[in-house]
Amino acid sequence: MAVLATQHIRAMRGGAQGHLMLGADEELYVVKFQNNPQATRVLANEFLATRFAKKAGLSVPECAVVEVTPWMVQTTPELCIKLQHSSQACKPGLQFGSRFVGGLMPGLVVDYLPEQLLIETKNLVEFAGMLVIDKWTCNTNGRQAVFVRKGREKRYTAMFIDQGYCFNAADWTFKDITLRGVFPRNAVYEHITGWSSFEPWLTRIEMMDEAWLWQTAEEVPLEWYGGDTADIERLVERLLKRRMSVRDLITDFRKSDREPFPNWGKKPEEIVATAFPESMVMGKIRLQ
Repeated sequence: MAVLATQHIRAMRGGAQGHLMLGADEELYVVKFQNNPQATRVLANEFLATRFAKKAGLSVPECAVVEVTPWMVQTTPELCIKLQHSSQACKPGLQFGSRFVGGLMPGLVVDYLPEQLLIETKNLVEFAGMLVIDKWTCNTNGRQAVFVRKGREKRYTAMFIDQGYCFNAADWTFKDITLRGVFPRNAVYEHITGWSSFEPWLTRIEMMDEAWLWQTAEEVPLEWYGGDTADIERLVERLLKRRMSVRDLITDFRKSDREPFPNWGKKPEEIVATAFPESMVMGKIRLQ
């Protein structure tokens, strides 16, 4: 069942030109519209890849199908898509909604952290898990994340957002490129010492229930991919076959000139000194 949008808050940054909206469930959503500048299928990609990551146990926002009525579009001039030389109203109907991360207070959510704060992220190990998702789904964009903290917390938690370019964006093909679908900073991968660092997410993907995958695909609104169910059926079939190729795709990344896993083959205790600077003390992190 779709969540009804009841109020427009503001436009959001980003290529898809999403809008922050309040739902009838009293939750805030970043809503991406069918006529966004990237492609209509971006909505399906966001829905599927976010659900996959959630199923694997990774930190992604809750997502939903959000209904925006013609009346709301007609009475809210801000609900528009800006083009190069003009603009057009957002298309009413069923849209993709991603639960807004954090709160509206400045500093609680940021999209960049300096190196020291980055490696202190509470769920740093999940970057390995998200790499599994991105390679499996052929994310042709860089891995995007925001960092959120609550109240007086000093450490941030990474939340993985923007799955629109999975499945090669609107093409729904799998043209694997070694350095695509990865986070731009190697610091998030320095804890990786071997295949065990990708668990439990790698096994969860390889063993993901086929019936659940098909059911999730059936929940995607037809208008998000043109209405031809054969297209989404082929997509799911390809995903099922690719599950056992993820290790090879990660290996290609590991062997690339970028050298993303400098501690591959080491024991975890051997990398503590390099992963955590002297400003940290045993048992409790002390910020400079």
